[in-house]
Amino acid sequence: KDALLPAMHRSGIKNIGVFKPIEDLNEELDYLLVLTPFRSLEQFEKLPALLQKDQEYLEAGKAYIDAAHDAAPYARIESMLMRSFSATPKMALPELSTPRSERVYELRSYEAATEKLYELKVEMFNEGESALFQELAFNPVFFAEVLSSAHMPHLVYMTTHADTTAQRKNWDAFGIHPEWERMKNLERYQHTVSSITKHLLYPTEYSDY
Repeated sequence: KDALLPAMHRSGIKNIGVFKPIEDLNEELDYLLVLTPFRSLEQFEKLPALLQKDQEYLEAGKAYIDAAHDAAPYARIESMLMRSFSATPKMALPELSTPRSERVYELRSYEAATEKLYELKVEMFNEGESALFQELAFNPVFFAEVLSSAHMPHLVYMTTHADTTAQRKNWDAFGIHPEWERMKNLERYQHTVSSITKHLLYPTEYSDY
């Protein structure tokens, strides 16, 4: 809130999402999820050097940066490098009017058994699945291929909902939509997902989302 986000804003990076798990709707894990959009790999690569030169950041983040080895502020950091799908190249701010504490930001990861099956699932999104989420007012933030992570191969996407009731209604509508029925029964797209992981999140008060 006080160090990293202001520094990234000063470096030209906008619309950074910061999320926490919704209590009772996730596994009992304590984590903070930060979603950072970069225009290019070059911008991604240059950020650490920019932060090291930002005196406001170094001062505001001193307690975190200089934490002792036996009093670390976190257990571990896990990072994913992602690239937007060709059909949805830009991230979008959701249009929600409910209080942030009531919103549901749903982050889903679809793993595939092989690279070929993964590529077919990405194709399925580009050829109509992502458009269906937009049609049904899921307020998607992004759809992305994961270029590097501990769970390859897989894709990740985030949808948003006014509250838990809206989230359930949206998925009910998706499940019975004729276009989804058509796509999911195509022989080409059978067995493209071997595992699904989802996180139900809410945006912090200082998140740009």
